[in-house]
Amino acid sequence: MSEPMMRAVVYDRYGGPQELRLADIPVPEPGKGQVRVRVLACAVNLSDWEYLIGDPFYARLAGGLLRPKQKVLGSDIVGLVDKIGSGVTDLNLGQRVMGDFVMTRGGFAEYVCVRASELAMVPDGLTDEVAACLPQAGGIAVTGTEDLTKGCKFLINGAGGGSGTMALQMAKAAGAHVTAVDNATKTDWLRSLGADEVIDYRKLDFTKSGAKWDRILDMVASRGPGQIAKALPKGGSYKALGGRIRVLLSLVFGGLRFRLQDKFIGTLIVPSGRELTGRVARMAVEGNITPQLEAVLPLSGVPDALRRTGQGEVRGKLVIKP
Repeated sequence: MSEPMMRAVVYDRYGGPQELRLADIPVPEPGKGQVRVRVLACAVNLSDWEYLIGDPFYARLAGGLLRPKQKVLGSDIVGLVDKIGSGVTDLNLGQRVMGDFVMTRGGFAEYVCVRASELAMVPDGLTDEVAACLPQAGGIAVTGTEDLTKGCKFLINGAGGGSGTMALQMAKAAGAHVTAVDNATKTDWLRSLGADEVIDYRKLDFTKSGAKWDRILDMVASRGPGQIAKALPKGGSYKALGGRIRVLLSLVFGGLRFRLQDKFIGTLIVPSGRELTGRVARMAVEGNITPQLEAVLPLSGVPDALRRTGQGEVRGKLVIKP
């Protein structure tokens, strides 16, 4: 009997979208603590681009130093439980589930095996496409905007992506004054989403503007703590999500000296998992957070979707439906 096969987008070495190809590969079998999910939708994230090109270096530390250990990208997965591995007692066949599997990936395929403990149920009020936008990007947005207060001056660097647009919504709901930083093609669109001010990063470095913000959320850190400190008042905080390791380390360790000025400079820790994913999903059903979904694409659209994501061209999110 021949081995069952599935369609997937795979790559064998780090590089650009040209390394990706649509192929037939064996359908995976769930191990202990895992379930197999028939993928209904999977969102594209900047982390997929990083794993594709192998840069920043932490992508190789997690995904394989010389070659990718996991040949299929895609981490924000929505699908139906198709097969249950040993030790899993809290899920049933046919349940619609969702989760962020940034460390294991595999969502740009017809089937994927994932840890059951990381999965949350998809509420009936969410479509597959909208649900796929939520686990990683929604978790970042919710975590990055916690404790915002009315009148707080809040800046989002990289505001036009999936996380940024949802963080913008959360900040406006909290009553914050929001400055959105992205490229000029998104200026009017970001204003339409509620941004009070918009900065084109190609024309103005916000750290050199002379302005200060109480809170800064940076989707891709590229500046050292000395630059960041200039944009923070006493009591202000800056949290970065991604960027090159040397920059992130400089923020964590170099930022310590600014504690004496009552300025916090560091990284955003997102407690990804079933609890946060479920929380974000409930918020979406209640209308408190709405992903900006630009397009839904087939598996063949993955290479261009990753190219556009890596170059910062996407307005919100792209979702793949196998």
